[in-house]
Amino acid sequence: MDLYDELPEPPRFPAPAVSGTDAAPPAGDPAGKRRADTADLPASCEHRHQEKKVCKGFHKTRKCTWGLVSVKAHVAERRGEREELQDAHTICDLSQECEPLPAHISRLSYFAVFDGHGGSRAARYAAHNLHRNLAKKLPQGDGSSMEKAMKRCLLDAFKQTDEEFLKQAASQKPTWKDGTTAICVLVADNILYIANLGDSKALLCRINEETQKPTVLTLSREHNPTQYEERMRIQRAGGNVRDGRVLGVLEVSRSLGDGQYKRCGVISTPDVKRCPLTPSDRFVLLACDGLFKAFSPEEAVTFILTHVQEESPPVEEGLCDLDAPYESACQRLATEAVRRGAADNVTVLLVHIQH
Repeated sequence: MDLYDELPEPPRFPAPAVSGTDAAPPAGDPAGKRRADTADLPASCEHRHQEKKVCKGFHKTRKCTWGLVSVKAHVAERRGEREELQDAHTICDLSQECEPLPAHISRLSYFAVFDGHGGSRAARYAAHNLHRNLAKKLPQGDGSSMEKAMKRCLLDAFKQTDEEFLKQAASQKPTWKDGTTAICVLVADNILYIANLGDSKALLCRINEETQKPTVLTLSREHNPTQYEERMRIQRAGGNVRDGRVLGVLEVSRSLGDGQYKRCGVISTPDVKRCPLTPSDRFVLLACDGLFKAFSPEEAVTFILTHVQEESPPVEEGLCDLDAPYESACQRLATEAVRRGAADNVTVLLVHIQH
């Protein structure tokens, strides 16, 4: 069995000519990760916390450059119909966090989206700590077993982050019961390492240089309790699945936090995939499930490509910012998801790959 679910590379085509640089939801709310019905849980698990106001829209841009390609990330957040924005995200250059870098790697970048439920604390904690734990565990060897070591450090970083948050949550009175999904992409030179828990997604847009048609590669695998292997693990641990949810409440079968469900088979072990970048790749899209309740993966990628094509300046204009259309597309995609009726929080993180 392969160490990774590695995505195959397509036939190589010539490089393109153009270069560029919760508070818990209301009872019966189908969009929520966790239903308000907590009859299966002890009353002592209830918690209250002070909410802070969060603006409806938000965007940020940072850039990391190495070797053959550069990547530029844009993020958009929308509250949807929720009172609180429970999502969080991270964009950082791990080259500055990890010194020295692992052997045979010149640059490292990290992008992540966390979709919180039951509150925002688990998502914020993971956004602040997961990449730091990852940087401490990155391999420093000669590179002969780098692939195995990269997977191990991702698994260990998730485990440590979950354990540390649960310890902090258990020390509170009343106990915090926040949880979060996670979708993380680590870019090591021109290799993507993807780790995910729950139902957020990462997609890669790859263009066929002969037909100019896009292929959408799904880089992550959803974890929900209706899947056979996930349901069997939950049942073996003494839990049950009702109405497609753990104990009839929690919609995902893997997460960070959610301490009251860990005894029921909910785990923090991510799926890890490896995907080499090619000259045909245009962008990586990371998003929480709020986006995909309004868009299919193919529709989301087509929306971005169509907007980028419409907004891109003519080649003869030369000095125009060729990345500006991606920033605009990121904002418009999140806004359109809410317009289409996505009641959940929507976070979109778009990583433009520039060759």
